[in-house]
Amino acid sequence: MATLAEMLAAAEAERRAGRPETALAAYRRALSLAPGDAAALDGLFAILDALGRAGTPEEAVARSNLGETLRRRGRLAEAEAAHRAALAWLPGFGGVQFNWGVFLQAAGRTEDAAAAYAEAARLMPAYAPAHSNLGALLRALGRLDEAAGALRAAVRLAPDLAAAHLNLGGVLKLRGQDTQAVRCFRVACALDPGRAEAHANLALALKEADAAAAVPALERALSVGLPDPGGVLAQLVQQRRHLCRWDGLAALSARFVALVRDGATRQANPWIFLGEDAGPALERRCAERYAAWRTQGVAPLPPAAVASTARLRVGYLSADFHEHATAVLLAELIERHDRAAVEAVGYSYGPDDGGPLRRRLQRGFDRFVDLAAASHDEAARRIRADGIQLLVDLKGHTQGARPEIAARRPAAVQAQWLGYPGTMGAGFIDYVVADRTVAPAEHQPWYSERLVHLPVCYQPNDRSRPVSAATPGRAACGLPEAGTVFCCFNSAYKIAPPVFAVWMRLLRARPGSVLWLLEGHPEAAVNLRRAAAGQGVDPARLVFAPRAPLPDHLARHRLADLFLDTVPVGAHTTASDALWAGLPVLTVCGRSFAGRVAASLLRAAGLDELVAPSLQAYEAAALRLTAEPAALATVRARLQAGRAAAPLFDTDRFARALERAYATMWAIHAAGEAPRGFAVPA
Repeated sequence: MATLAEMLAAAEAERRAGRPETALAAYRRALSLAPGDAAALDGLFAILDALGRAGTPEEAVARSNLGETLRRRGRLAEAEAAHRAALAWLPGFGGVQFNWGVFLQAAGRTEDAAAAYAEAARLMPAYAPAHSNLGALLRALGRLDEAAGALRAAVRLAPDLAAAHLNLGGVLKLRGQDTQAVRCFRVACALDPGRAEAHANLALALKEADAAAAVPALERALSVGLPDPGGVLAQLVQQRRHLCRWDGLAALSARFVALVRDGATRQANPWIFLGEDAGPALERRCAERYAAWRTQGVAPLPPAAVASTARLRVGYLSADFHEHATAVLLAELIERHDRAAVEAVGYSYGPDDGGPLRRRLQRGFDRFVDLAAASHDEAARRIRADGIQLLVDLKGHTQGARPEIAARRPAAVQAQWLGYPGTMGAGFIDYVVADRTVAPAEHQPWYSERLVHLPVCYQPNDRSRPVSAATPGRAACGLPEAGTVFCCFNSAYKIAPPVFAVWMRLLRARPGSVLWLLEGHPEAAVNLRRAAAGQGVDPARLVFAPRAPLPDHLARHRLADLFLDTVPVGAHTTASDALWAGLPVLTVCGRSFAGRVAASLLRAAGLDELVAPSLQAYEAAALRLTAEPAALATVRARLQAGRAAAPLFDTDRFARALERAYATMWAIHAAGEAPRGFAVPA
């Protein structure tokens, strides 16, 4: 009997002699001896292609499998050709459709891959991986109801398929069903303990209820190993910040920064990275890589001509149109828009909490559209169909954001504003609305967007925010009747060790003083009090304020003497709250947008002297102000007396400036020009 080599040589000789049918038979005999032999398959497929003939079903499957082998070897053009030929020969076989889906998914062609998996699942209804992969991609496309259906089918067919439980948990988490999501992730971890992604997702689901419970799962994910550890490492750093668990944090942060600096991660969340104070150049690099990862494979909608109209149609896109800091700032602005100049449409993809702020926003917009159940593509097409000329993204890279919507370019002009203090690093965002303090003109190289400067401050405010008339007594809030009350109501994750060390020196320098903080995770209070004791301060001098309704929370600001801001991420809405309540805020003007917001607010309130250039100057200013009660009382009186006239709280003035910014953006586009930075005149 001839050997394989002899059979291949004979087949090749027949092919060269111009006898394709004989060569074809020879290659098939070789494959009967050695199924899957690459040389035999290459020869067979070359002859079939030359003859314009389809192979047998078995040969179609072999060609599909060859395509997958070529893909794994990085020979993508050859792999695609093999898959397409297999599909042409045997389109009704589920395995061929499934392999095609794998190829498309690896190429980042998410929608096409989902269609291939859907066909595979139709052709092979009992094949769980087809349903599982389909569900995973439908989730990525934002088609959550369809994704849940596909993944439940996969779990039903194969209860031991860890990937199906993992992806179903991801869908449930996005739908706000955290308890069910945790159960799915725990099953995935039990079925496949070495799957780092399962431990990471378990942690993300746990962190909403308990940051401490999330930490071990994040550490487990890192120890198991990840192709890109940046996303999990970012979350571990952030959860430890929430807990004020500072032991070992510096080493984790150094590793985090190194991953970004070396280009070794695409999944590191840029919002978390802002807390590293690594500088705006690295912050842009982090944002660009993350934005590219989040929106890979997303294609823009076909260009559509949108004519200029008497009223500019502006869409506001957010998940935060409910009881949220962004909504608190935005509500009055939406009501105060000049309806002769702007038609304001709200596009919400977040939860409807049924609360008064949600209802107020629904009334305030000209139209309010709930896109929570829409896929990314459906949401973008709805915005396009509504004729939105300028889309304003209010989320950036903060929690719950869906940049995949704006990446489809539903509007001719797209800007980001208010929700994210930095660059999105995304080519589909043309402008960032800022001011000269948070993002000076010389910072333009650190932004992928063009800078637009509003005249005074980029942040709006709501003058109708009620402050309870009754002020609680100090004792009722756990504060001493006498002595300085230093206050910081920022979230605990913003408290960095260098700032805390300054605060402890202030407490030591002012006997009888206390530091009043906002209550967070119970462990954070324990860790901060332990840190205070380690720096020679009685832990009892740290007082924690429980959460309270906003009017009552604003009223209790009257009990404090001075609000101490944090750095590198400072107070944003919390600084506005303090100033609205009449409490002076002392801040450091940081290196990046996230650390410069309070400086902008103070300048808009006429209190420039409360903006320190460094931590050393900040500490000196705090000592000076609390050494001279009369001087601090004068600052407080100026703030309270000037509040009604201060640009910071003049919503009508702010609305006109923002409308001029929008009009200029549109005029630049209508003139056929590329986006460019500009300043709105006062």
